[in-house]
Amino acid sequence: MAQTLLKVSGLKVAYGGIQAVKGVNFEVREGELVSLIGANGAGKTTTMKAVTGLQPIAAGSVEYLGKAIKGQGAWDLAKQGLVMVPEGRGTFTRMTIIENLQMGAYNRNDGEIQSDMDKVFGLFPRLKERAKQLAGTMSGGEQQMLAMGRALMARPKVLLLDEPSMGLSPIMVDKIFEVVNDIHQQGVTILLVEQNASRALELANRGYVMESGEVTMTGEGQALLNDPKVRAAYLGE
Repeated sequence: MAQTLLKVSGLKVAYGGIQAVKGVNFEVREGELVSLIGANGAGKTTTMKAVTGLQPIAAGSVEYLGKAIKGQGAWDLAKQGLVMVPEGRGTFTRMTIIENLQMGAYNRNDGEIQSDMDKVFGLFPRLKERAKQLAGTMSGGEQQMLAMGRALMARPKVLLLDEPSMGLSPIMVDKIFEVVNDIHQQGVTILLVEQNASRALELANRGYVMESGEVTMTGEGQALLNDPKVRAAYLGE
């Protein structure tokens, strides 16, 4: 069995008196694409923020590469290869595409940064075409491409994608999921949070279903995709 890179056990997160995440357990193994699906408000993004040090953890543990990382900041975790593309993209709007990609490699000190940028441009030709354009003048889909490219520049061991298709046109959604699959096929381990359950589970080796802050179902991606309860709740059938 492949090595477990990320393990979340009994994770609880609270906002004031409201418990948003209620004892969640899941793991991501090396080479996998794992999807975390659920309706809006299920606690998916809060879980991602807690894992990456952006949200305090009330209880439970998060282990990355076999070591507890609770309390570490997002900056430190990114240096260790745990890299998230946040919901809403979070690009540096007053910087160019090239400058945004360079920021993704900020923690690196090697001679392969330009080579990796060329690989990003290979995945996203549109970024290459507009390399000197300010990020804030790009469409939502283009900014999503840029956010993903910037994360790849950090050479992630585990790439966390939070709602990458949110608010995009159907054509752009197709492109984003195509690239997610390409990145995975190149050997990158991915944790994908998505409301678009069918597309997420089509790509997933394994999946977890979240409802009201809890994981209620887990299984192989195709098994969940074909499960009548999942199809009724998330696929409108």
